[in-house]
Amino acid sequence: MTSWRIVRIIAGTFILLSLALGSPASPFYQSPWWLVFTAFVGVNLLQSGVTRWCLMETLLRKLGIRAGC
Repeated sequence: MTSWRIVRIIAGTFILLSLALGSPASPFYQSPWWLVFTAFVGVNLLQSGVTRWCLMETLLRKLGIRAGC
């Protein structure tokens, strides 16, 4: 598995988890502040799409994960 796939899997997991914890309609609801984390992940995805740089991908490559194509 390449670093770009892992980044997208992690981002998608974070978004779904934070929505489950931040949405009042969810049985896992904890606090609406979890939606701030959802926004944070979204902003980072937008930033990486515009600048073509992602800190998570850089860290994964330093850990020895193969770079994505």
